[in-house]
Amino acid sequence: MRGETHGDVPGARTGNGWTLVVPVKTLIAAKTRLADAAGPHRAALAVAVACDTVAAALRCADVARVVVVTADPVPAAALSALGALVVPDPEAGLNAALRAGGAAAVRLAPEGHVGALQADLPALRPAELSVALATAAEFDQAFVPDAAEVGTTFYGVRPGVPFLPRFGGESRARHLGSGAKEIAVDGIASLRRDVDTPADLLEALALGVGPRTAEVAATMRGPTGRWAPR
Repeated sequence: MRGETHGDVPGARTGNGWTLVVPVKTLIAAKTRLADAAGPHRAALAVAVACDTVAAALRCADVARVVVVTADPVPAAALSALGALVVPDPEAGLNAALRAGGAAAVRLAPEGHVGALQADLPALRPAELSVALATAAEFDQAFVPDAAEVGTTFYGVRPGVPFLPRFGGESRARHLGSGAKEIAVDGIASLRRDVDTPADLLEALALGVGPRTAEVAATMRGPTGRWAPR
């Protein structure tokens, strides 16, 4: 497909399964609410968080592939190297980016499930994602609310069901209003812990983040050896 790149990673799966679409902002726009806390490490943190999210998704047995939608060549290269398929961001907003990725997903696997996964889930556990995907597969469309129960971290549809994500702001209410089933199961805390603020990052660190996020967070620690938001 024109404009797409794919990392050559041993063990990459094929077949229907789930295709997850992950939108990744340009680094100049990424994680601006963490700018004061992260300082010069903000861009590195954004890439690390996205990489840990995608790496965890690719390790999930139910995920056949991950499609990343981005306009930034830096995260594009890093995520392609992990095994993600990268498609261009139409730069018409978050949901337009997700729809572009969803269209690519359907072309790749017309009989597969399609899901949207936020890129800021550095504590994501493959087994917890698997629990959510198994539950989502029982419904035409389903979603996982974020830890604050305001936003959304995952939205997915069955094969043949229109992929109509409604992310941004109070997206939980919009997904509920669209008729999507809210996934309210225990044991998926890592899927719900998105990171937008310093407090969110501390909570993710407490859950246990991936190695890339942990490495960048370590550079943000003060003289006491403990990172804390400013």
